[in-house]
Amino acid sequence: MSNKQNKPVTGQISIDAQNIMPVIKRWLYSDKDIFIRELVSNGVDAITKLNMLGKGEGEDLKVQVTLDKKKKTITFEDNGVGMTQDEVERYINQVAFSSAEEFLKNYAGEAEGGIIGHFGLGFYSAFMAAEKVVIDTLSHQEGAQAVRWESEDGINYEMSPGDWETRGTAITLHIMKDEEEFLEGFRVREVLEKYCGYMSVPVYFTDVEGDKEDEKAREKRNKEGLKEAKKEGKEAEFTPEEAPAIKPINDISPIWFKNAKDVTDEEYKETYRKLFHTWEDPLFWIHLNVDYPFNLKGILYFPRLKRDFAGQEGEIKLFNRQVFVADNIKEIIPEFLMVLKGVIDCPDLPLNVSRSFLQNDGQVRKISGHIAKKVADKLLGLFKTERETYQGYWDDIHPFIKYGCVRDRKFYDAVKDALLLKTTEGEYYTFDEYKARNEGKAEKKVYYTSDPARQAAGVALFTSRGIDVAVMDTLIDINFMSFMEYSGDSGDKAVQFMRVDADVTGLKEDSEEGKDLQQEDLQKLFRDALGSQELEVKLEALADKDLAAMLTEDEQMRRFKDMSALYGQSMAMPDKHTLVLNRQNPVIRALAAMEEGDRSKLLCQQVYDLARLSAQPLEADSLKEFLKRSNQIVALLAEKE
Repeated sequence: MSNKQNKPVTGQISIDAQNIMPVIKRWLYSDKDIFIRELVSNGVDAITKLNMLGKGEGEDLKVQVTLDKKKKTITFEDNGVGMTQDEVERYINQVAFSSAEEFLKNYAGEAEGGIIGHFGLGFYSAFMAAEKVVIDTLSHQEGAQAVRWESEDGINYEMSPGDWETRGTAITLHIMKDEEEFLEGFRVREVLEKYCGYMSVPVYFTDVEGDKEDEKAREKRNKEGLKEAKKEGKEAEFTPEEAPAIKPINDISPIWFKNAKDVTDEEYKETYRKLFHTWEDPLFWIHLNVDYPFNLKGILYFPRLKRDFAGQEGEIKLFNRQVFVADNIKEIIPEFLMVLKGVIDCPDLPLNVSRSFLQNDGQVRKISGHIAKKVADKLLGLFKTERETYQGYWDDIHPFIKYGCVRDRKFYDAVKDALLLKTTEGEYYTFDEYKARNEGKAEKKVYYTSDPARQAAGVALFTSRGIDVAVMDTLIDINFMSFMEYSGDSGDKAVQFMRVDADVTGLKEDSEEGKDLQQEDLQKLFRDALGSQELEVKLEALADKDLAAMLTEDEQMRRFKDMSALYGQSMAMPDKHTLVLNRQNPVIRALAAMEEGDRSKLLCQQVYDLARLSAQPLEADSLKEFLKRSNQIVALLAEKE
């Protein structure tokens, strides 16, 4: 469709275009501001092409976005390669896909994801907000004729010789009434900063009416300031307020495109604060830089994680060659890394990615696996080279690391040597170190507490024996302990977790004292006193002779109940407690010799409640009975005196 006579040419964009435009508008409605990104991206591409041709060196190459609220227009102007009439016909008038029928067949039913980028339709996103679009362009080619293109619906157009005198392209959008939010300067700036904040070419924004208002306000302040200075006789000292320097809205050289050795810690932190609008600094970060087998650059930041991630959501920003694409595309980042914050720039992915594409793309799975590996390498390297620093991070990051181990076997294999156990004494040990420290005492067990304050009595029994007690007090620890027991290392590396109120193995000692006591007799005595014929009673020689009894609860049964409660399941499961009596304790020996009666019943009940108290507070009725019984025992002691 050549225009040799320099007369206006009219036509339709393509066959069935009237079906395409409504589909574009419907699919992009939730992200209608995308048109700003697409049109700025086109300008950046035009300048990039000019550079590739070896032209424009030394020029002020840029994309200028101008908002004129009075005229109800937004103009996107670049000084890139521009277009000839033939190129306008090729890139604008012919939609770049095989057929409208194929397009509608393949994409019309898709519920998520955009189509911009699939078929080179970026320019047509302009009709999301515009009732009329005008293109003025002049090609870089010598002797080229300027071209003007207009359309009011994206279907019918008029193209004619133009009067644009500078190389490049200007696209003017006449904003429709329903989309006048885009005539507000703050809204356009917000979108520009979101999508274009790191594009590779300087992007400037001018709000014509807003700048006029700012200028008027500045002139008013200067007049008032000069008037006040004259009044005080300080006219010579008065310095008028100048207009702020015009700066691009974007950073054309983001730090994730630099070598890590060339980036300072403060630059990493500053970028973090800018990206995520926070004043809080991250704990540390990982700089990603991959050229093969795929192209990927980025930074992953470890924020200060809240306990169990409660209300905490990470944010990974996805870019394509410095163009913002989306937040939190979960298919690219392993699930357990979604508590992190960061940016990933991957040109191997299309500008508009659909979830279905990502879920079925082998390259995406490779990228996800590589990111997990880089995180594991960073953690292990930090542990090996800066262990003290790593330990300082542990309280913040251990839920995330444990979650990663449970979700990803490869991640566990990579970081298992850097897994730490924090003890009630505030020390940090690897699993191997814990085993070595407690050899002969813990017997491949890790004794732990899920509530150091409530289980303090039980903790003290173990620490007094020189056994370290680990703190496992987050929700993920329930899953993590089970994972380590059944899916972690085997053989000599195998581990078993036991809460301090679940096992007395580490508290026993070899002793002949009280060996003559009969377990069956004491079990009957306590069952009768407590009115419970299901109570299991055991006799053991516990090292702490002052301890009369301990009440233990089956570890696996209790853990199963905790897991059920965690997932909102109320399962009626019987308690499985065991009353462990210390045969070396004088009270237990006295009870064994005592005739069954009111006095023995009183003491049995008191011993049982004392054992319960060491694990958890007594409930209201039980507490009342305990206090009443305690007063009776005090009275008996007073009478004896």
